[in-house]
Amino acid sequence: MVDRNRIPLLSAYRPVLTDNRYSRLISASAVSFLGDGMALVGIPWLAIQLAKPNQGGVVAGLSLAAYSLPGAVGALALGRWFGSMSSQKLVVANTGLRALGLAAIAALAATDRLNTFTYIALLAASSLFSAWGNAGLYAIVSRLFADGRQLPANALLSVSQQISIIIGPAIAGIILLELDGSAILAVNAISYLILLTTVARLELPQQLATTRRTGVMAGFRILAQRPHLVALLLVTAAFFFLYGPVEVGLPLYVAGSLAGSGQLLGAFWTAFGVGAVIGGFAGGTLARAPRWPAVIAIIFGWGLTLLPFGMTNSTLATMTSFALGGLIYGPFPAFTISLFQQAADASELTSVLAARSAVTTTATPLGAALGGPLVALWGAADTLLYSGIATITLAVLVTASMPLLKRSTLGGEVKDQFTVIGR
Repeated sequence: MVDRNRIPLLSAYRPVLTDNRYSRLISASAVSFLGDGMALVGIPWLAIQLAKPNQGGVVAGLSLAAYSLPGAVGALALGRWFGSMSSQKLVVANTGLRALGLAAIAALAATDRLNTFTYIALLAASSLFSAWGNAGLYAIVSRLFADGRQLPANALLSVSQQISIIIGPAIAGIILLELDGSAILAVNAISYLILLTTVARLELPQQLATTRRTGVMAGFRILAQRPHLVALLLVTAAFFFLYGPVEVGLPLYVAGSLAGSGQLLGAFWTAFGVGAVIGGFAGGTLARAPRWPAVIAIIFGWGLTLLPFGMTNSTLATMTSFALGGLIYGPFPAFTISLFQQAADASELTSVLAARSAVTTTATPLGAALGGPLVALWGAADTLLYSGIATITLAVLVTASMPLLKRSTLGGEVKDQFTVIGR
């Protein structure tokens, strides 16, 4: 008989799944992630439906940017009020605003009063608290597992998010057979309400009273004391920025080069999600993996998987490559989030994570916003190709910078952290 305790995946995840509070949290999060997975198809598709002829790429890019970019503004502008809020209240505030904004879009669309300006404005308003909500969610994980079990707990959150990319776009494609993209956003609004009610009822361990350093600027000051995390944050931001054009280019590549439908676009994201789930599960067991070699390998590998989009119009080849890209990217979110959780104590964590989110949530939307004009200039296929080439170049530059990065972080604990995730 197989000893399950000796199976790395089972032994890594069992301790977190047996916690009833975490089980409820991840179940509700999975529902919310499913809504966002559907929105991967719904947001750009509704944007294309609302846009004037030949403006679909620009409107889709602006819509995707509006769904997350204002979160960085909220992180910087609202620190005075949100920095001292509990992790639960941060999640409740974010999910409530998301649900309200998405429901408003669905209501306006149902009454034929939705236009591109209102659509983008409501998406932007709904995302204003997103950085704080994300920080609150992972701060809850840290409070539940202050004993070093954050990596598998984070990995399961990441995997559930990637599973939503498998299921969500497929469901969205089915919805689009009969309805438009606004129906998808209505379902997404409901999914956020489910997460809101679950988190609001969650009973968390009591924290010791400490002097709290609040706000994103406090988070940046804390990060400034840890050069290895600053370097990781900058590289992550560049990676996400170069990924941004993919979110705009892929729908237009499917609609144009492949003459496909919303269902085919959903299939591409599903393929990506399958790969990411496998990679994400494996990532939960990598507590001692070398940090920078893993980061560079993921960035380089993702760049390679984008090259076929500029070389062929084969659906099979490009979808297979996109699935491989998901496999390579899968461990990245949990891997990096855990490093930030380990670097800050409980009184600093929400500010540190909000500072991280302010940077990373800005990067992808900026890349997506740039993706619209690039698609108009180069076409969708070449935009995806050049995104891959630029990402490979980033990996090469980071590799070349390794000696300098090591010299800047020499010394004891920092040097150890530069090479190993955790002990």
